Amino acid sequence: MSFDAITAVALNKAGAAGWFPGATGVDRIQQLSGGASQETWSFDVVHPSGDIGAILRRAPAGYGAAPTRAAGLEIEAALMQRAYEAGIPSPRVRHVLREQDGLGRGFVMDRVAGETIPRKILRDDIFAQVRPKLAGQVGKILAGIHSLDKSGLPELRLMTTSSELTELAREYHALDWPRPVFDLALRWLHEHEPSATDAVTLVHGDFRHGNLIIGPDGIRAVLDWKLAHLGDPMEDLGWICVNSWRFGEIDKPVGGFGRREEMFAAYEAVSGRRVDEGRVLFWETLGTLRWGLMCCGMMQRFRAGPDHSMERAMIGRRASETEIDLLRLLAPRGV
Repeated sequence: MSFDAITAVALNKAGAAGWFPGATGVDRIQQLSGGASQETWSFDVVHPSGDIGAILRRAPAGYGAAPTRAAGLEIEAALMQRAYEAGIPSPRVRHVLREQDGLGRGFVMDRVAGETIPRKILRDDIFAQVRPKLAGQVGKILAGIHSLDKSGLPELRLMTTSSELTELAREYHALDWPRPVFDLALRWLHEHEPSATDAVTLVHGDFRHGNLIIGPDGIRAVLDWKLAHLGDPMEDLGWICVNSWRFGEIDKPVGGFGRREEMFAAYEAVSGRRVDEGRVLFWETLGTLRWGLMCCGMMQRFRAGPDHSMERAMIGRRASETEIDLLRLLAPRGV
């Protein structure tokens, strides 16, 4: 029996009717590409009123993604449902897996139609009308995330600039893979670390292309909350501006589709919070280094196994790109 068939049997046995009242089974199950640290499965729930599109997100057997950083799939599900209930674009979570479901750790959510592939979002004609609006939508959505009442959230780790720098230095030295540009970036970050902020909010932690479902009308859903934490809200504004998420459109810092000023204005209008552009630049630089270290980690996992996927190797080779990006940030030449 194929892995797809085994998963389909487990989904049926787990009881789709309990997650979607009135359902009689599941059909058309397939594993989707993408998701370097978690498995994503698409399936249809058979229902008398019409089939319902659903997604199973779960941890691969034997894999523990970024144990010191990841919030955990159960917390991720809770955050996505909290965002959905608050009107933030997010899929509705239907069920968090239990041991008796026989599917491992993960959750089931509604499938949201749209595109996640950056090349299509940034170049296809179908998105031409909405692209100029996306930076403003990013600002509004991040303002909504950062405004969520912390008292209604699951327990999350608190991340400060100091704790993040300490963790990044530890991860870098643990790689035992000297890279002079990374050393330079770490020194610059320590020298330019901003003072502690009183504005501590929920931070998505990975708000970027690949984790946004976008349609011709704009952003329809925010995915992948596994790196969510409490911290400086300027972090999310800096992360979306990391050059790796522009996919060649380097003159449009916000995801390759817009200007920082557009995102900042929308963010301030919704949140009532002033954007600190100096802190955003710090987090953009730190985020560039963080992504470089994550790429190095992917390459080491590819080499060590057991998952020798092409995706891990392709992400791993992008570490050299982040070195160029860091030099452009640390020694700008008017570009």
